[in-house]
Amino acid sequence: MPNIKSAKKRVKIIEKKTLRNNMIKTGYKSAVKKFEEAVAAGNVAEAKALFSEATKKIDQACTKGVIVKNTAARKKSSLSKKLNAAMA
Repeated sequence: MPNIKSAKKRVKIIEKKTLRNNMIKTGYKSAVKKFEEAVAAGNVAEAKALFSEATKKIDQACTKGVIVKNTAARKKSSLSKKLNAAMA
């Protein structure tokens, strides 16, 4: 445990940021999971709608610094490949 006042403050701030990051990460992971379930079920129309939502969540996570830019690009590419395979 920190003894110095500024260190105590940093611990509080880090806890808040960790909660925020986990909330953002959970949001984009659940959006991706919903999309993949729709693709597995064969609902192409629903998958298209969920694809745009999942892409949006991934972009938001990237903007907030929760995931790296290349990771976001890789995840979006993977989702688009799955969508194109389901449509074909």
